[in-house]
Amino acid sequence: MVHTFEYKNNLFALDVESGSVHVLSKLAYDAINKIEKGKDTLTLLSDYTKEDLDEVLCEIEELKKEGVLFSRKEYVPEDIKSFRPVCKALCLNVTTGCNLRCEYCFAGAGKVAHENMSYETAKKAIDFLIDNSDDRVNLEVDFFGGEPTMNFDVIKRTTDYARSKEEETGKNFRFTVTTNAYHLSDDMIDFFNHEMKNIVISMDGRKDIHDSIRKTSSGKDSFVKVLENAKKLVEKRDGKEYYIRGTYTKKNLDFSKDVVNLYDLGFKEVSIEPVVTSGDIALTKEDLPKIIEEYEILADYLSKYRKSRGLNFFHFNIDLSGGPCLNKRLKGCGAGVEYFAVNPNGNIYPCHQFAGDDSFIMGNVFEGKIDKNIQEKFEDCHVYTKEDCKTCAVKYYCSGGCIANAYHEHRSFSKPYELECEMMKKRVELGIAINVLEENDDTDL
Repeated sequence: MVHTFEYKNNLFALDVESGSVHVLSKLAYDAINKIEKGKDTLTLLSDYTKEDLDEVLCEIEELKKEGVLFSRKEYVPEDIKSFRPVCKALCLNVTTGCNLRCEYCFAGAGKVAHENMSYETAKKAIDFLIDNSDDRVNLEVDFFGGEPTMNFDVIKRTTDYARSKEEETGKNFRFTVTTNAYHLSDDMIDFFNHEMKNIVISMDGRKDIHDSIRKTSSGKDSFVKVLENAKKLVEKRDGKEYYIRGTYTKKNLDFSKDVVNLYDLGFKEVSIEPVVTSGDIALTKEDLPKIIEEYEILADYLSKYRKSRGLNFFHFNIDLSGGPCLNKRLKGCGAGVEYFAVNPNGNIYPCHQFAGDDSFIMGNVFEGKIDKNIQEKFEDCHVYTKEDCKTCAVKYYCSGGCIANAYHEHRSFSKPYELECEMMKKRVELGIAINVLEENDDTDL
């Protein structure tokens, strides 16, 4: 399968199975499209001379022989089943409490009883991760909530406990924390910058947009305080990984302005995600043309300023060298198989977006076992069990999309969330284009 697309008068071909990307002349672009559709190039490309057409067709044949154009290799279920599931990451929901009342919060912060994870439960979660990680050395723990800083003492003690087990077990822990930054103190900033491999800061861009959705528990605006604390944390981070993670809704369909505003505020690592919710702020298919336009605006902006200003936009990060391993490309995040979420009471879920749904309880850290029946359902969830994915050009980039979004939209693991699919296709095209154009000013064909 070959997917062709355009960006700023440049023509591209993505060879889906090999992952190869080619920058094309107009003749090569037209020829590849005809070949992909099974049509005769000689009779349908009459606008070109036979000599020019023969030259391009010869080059196409050479690339086919090299296995980088019209490649036919497809992975089979045996390739996927050969991967033995090993637990490698946990999301610890250390509290259900939160100091903000964000309108789109999927965790129901402020609407559910405030419950903190105890240190004993957190320790058991670390033990569970170690015991179920087999011979995997690098393990990941994400402190999540609610707002995790509201249970900061347990975060500190849990991190210390995990560090104390590293030499004994031969494991290496990598910690991350996701925070709204509203509650950050200097002590928290120093600790996080010392211990966290990555920090995700929730912030929605422009002040009026942020404050319209992300109110405090008493109904006050939160932007000024969040910005102050976020800047302090990033300035002290000394180059370590972080990113600002925003959300766009029906209220800010012009979200490119929010991303640019975050860059102008001094942040270089930015992601902005489409909201997945219901109600007045939910995105619909009618919003898609505007959403696509906004991604194009962002791509144009980054084409101009990404290198000179050192900017990064999460969704345009495309690995053109071959990408992650086969299992990752086919199955995505590994929810319910390699990655789990743990609630304050110790219950284990496939991921944080299933947390609290009793039908997805996979066990408890005090028991140390996983419900294999549920795990097998997630293990069998990959691009070759989803009919819509089999013929999709970007299937190895999105890995079938978010399982939780698909389930919450369709009550099915096998049917992707269509709106997310269309956004992903455009983001991948734009990400490929701006990365290729940075590296290569000439056409391949």
